[in-house]
Amino acid sequence: MRSLSLFSGAMGLDLGLEAAGIETVGCVEFDRAAVDTIRLNRPNLPALHDDISSISAAHILKECGLKQRDIDIVAGGPPCQAFSVIGKRRGLEDGRGKLVFEFQRIVHEIMPKVFVMENVRGLHSMAITGGEKGSLYAELIKGFNEIGYAVDTFFVNAVNYGAPQIRERVILVGNRLGLKARFPRPTHSDKPISGQKRFVTLGDALSRRKDSDKTLMDFSPRKKKYLSYVPAGGNWRSMPLEIQKESMGKTWYLKGGRSAYWRRLSFDSPCPTIVTMPNHASTSMCHPDELRALTVGECAIIQQFPRGWRFSGSPMERYKQVGNAVPVILGKMAGKAALELLQGKAEKREVGDMHSIEHIRPHVRTRQYFKNGEVFAGSPYQNNQNRYENLAIELI
Repeated sequence: MRSLSLFSGAMGLDLGLEAAGIETVGCVEFDRAAVDTIRLNRPNLPALHDDISSISAAHILKECGLKQRDIDIVAGGPPCQAFSVIGKRRGLEDGRGKLVFEFQRIVHEIMPKVFVMENVRGLHSMAITGGEKGSLYAELIKGFNEIGYAVDTFFVNAVNYGAPQIRERVILVGNRLGLKARFPRPTHSDKPISGQKRFVTLGDALSRRKDSDKTLMDFSPRKKKYLSYVPAGGNWRSMPLEIQKESMGKTWYLKGGRSAYWRRLSFDSPCPTIVTMPNHASTSMCHPDELRALTVGECAIIQQFPRGWRFSGSPMERYKQVGNAVPVILGKMAGKAALELLQGKAEKREVGDMHSIEHIRPHVRTRQYFKNGEVFAGSPYQNNQNRYENLAIELI
């Protein structure tokens, strides 16, 4: 089975699909450094450096030396920052938000049997400018349905599949075969039930692999001064009160948890979501034992890039490629769902059933709680983490 990759980035999703047994036959990516990364690691793979919004599927196929019949799957993760719960949730007001519909356009022009689209969880609740909550997602599903694709949407967390990282994502698997996609069941938990393994921790991941890219954008001396107050697994709340106020300024008075502010990681827990700028105070990813940010190589291990995978570009560009990637294991799970459809092993849909949503993730917390410098005892995993939801809900 063959896949055309759109918005390829550093190929995290594609590497996962390949691990499931799917061949990548072409890539399209706008970021120059990411294209260089693809060509560095896969010199024989057609990799177009182009803006998808300005080209047709016919152009992509021609440049990659492919025919429409060569493509079984179109896969990709359109830039998602406009929908992220970390960002300002601007949706279609941000040009990046419109790219989900460019992905849909290419799917329409190629008409593969299956498509796989990955995005952040905020995609589901984002509104079109002036519209209601969820209107962008509703429009996206409506568009796929109108061109003949039933869509199954899965909310998943990479940590439940063996990634050493808490990373919630939404994965859309569409098909025009009249079948219902099924996403693999979780394999890992903090409190394993029958057949499951324990969560993989940051310590597990970094002890198994050697850091092959020590590129580092480190904290400034000022930031290191404040991070020196924070123990492994802590954040700004573990500082003495006067240091909290001094280091955070007006931010200290804002509402919200700000859990990533002055954050130091723990070897004993899965890593929080890898970000593109680990040396920022508000999204800091400080090494558990050393007073420094994680390196590019350490971030790549957490994202499950294979041994020997190299990244091109400046330090900032490398961190961006790794931070924006799909954990490889989620790509593999999506690939298994796609293959089940293509091999005719999935169950048939009922007449008129063109969309479903399934939540396959617990709500996970990875840090202990701190107040005025005191560590409060207790498991960092609470609220029935060993359960996962299996819900079909109405489209809003």
